[in-house]
Formats: sequence, structure tokens, C-alpha cells
Amino acid sequence: MNRRRQTMRQIREMLRLSLEVGLSYRAIGQTLGVSHLTVSRLLQRFRAAGGTWPLSADVTDATLTQWLYPGNLGRPRRRPEPEWAWVHRELRRKHVTLELLWREYKQQHPDGYQYTQFCEHYRRYRQQVDVVLRKVYRPGEFCFVDYAGDPVPVVDPRTGAIHPAQLFVAVLGYSNYTFVELHRDQTRAAWLDGHRHACVFR
Repeated sequence: MNRRRQTMRQIREMLRLSLEVGLSYRAIGQTLGVSHLTVSRLLQRFRAAGGTWPLSADVTDATLTQWLYPGNLGRPRRRPEPEWAWVHRELRRKHVTLELLWREYKQQHPDGYQYTQFCEHYRRYRQQVDVVLRKVYRPGEFCFVDYAGDPVPVVDPRTGAIHPAQLFVAVLGYSNYTFVELHRDQTRAAWLDGHRHACVFR
């Protein structure tokens, strides 16, 4: 029950920040730790229900829930279903993980799926929408090369200073044999050195 109250307080604050303060969806999402798309959806439902700000004293949490989640009324009680298409799109963004999206889902739906169930349902959804094109490579035919991920902090053992390093990765298409090397930067010289080192690595 405490979680539910906390969620409703967060929704009321979301409404205040948008309709009174005038913050953007993205700014509200960053302030409250939720997706800006979640903010957009809830505000659209609030307006569609005829809600106005400031809320009158007779607008209880139950009333607000009816406005924002009308599809749940009169139905057998079941766990709220995430919008899997949105989850699938969000996972393509940098630094977004399934656990992060699950935590946001649980903030909105404390009685929703636990993490293991959430992952399993998403796996089933993904199997329905993902089209896999299997590519067969011959030995020595392709080597895929790029810088991967964010810079990696590296500590200089002499000075103790921390420098960002770039992660150079080369992978053989046939065997998935992988070469990884840290570079100080992504200059042309570093790029060519990475290729040369990968070719002679055994």
C-alpha cells in the first residue's frame, strides 16, 4: 500500500510539474526518474478524461486511477501488462537495460510482474517480432572492426591520474575469435595500429 501511495504522489507531482510549472516531458522524466514517454502517456490520459489543474479536493487517488487507467475497470484482477513494443524500442537506446525498464514498470505497477516474469514475457514478445537473418561466413572471409561502447577509465600507475580509453574490437566472422585493445584516442594512427596489432595477434 505504501508503494501505491508513493506512485500516486509521483503522478500528482508529474501533473504539477507539467500543468503548473510548465516543464517539458523530458525534464519531468529526469526529475522523477521515469521515461519521458511515460509522462506523455499519463498526461494524455489525464486530458482525455477531462482532468483540470489544480485538482479539486474531491479527486481522490481512486478517482485519479480511474482517469489514468480506465481499461482496468470492471475486469478480473490480473497483473498489468507492459507495453512490450515500447520496451522493445527503449532497449535500443544507449545504457537502457531490461532491469531499468522493469524498475520503472514496477514504480507504476507495484502489483505487476516480478523481474524474472518480466524478462520471460519480453522474451516471448521478442520471438514474435524479431526477424533473424542468419549469415554464414567462410574462414578468413570477414573481420568486423570498430570502437565499442563508452570510454573506459584507465588509471596511470605512475601518476594515479585517470584517463578515458577507447575500446578497439576486431572479430572474425567465421569463428568469432575476438581481439580487444585499449587506445588513448580514436585518431587515424590509433585506428591503423589497432588493425596491425589484430592481424599479428595469435
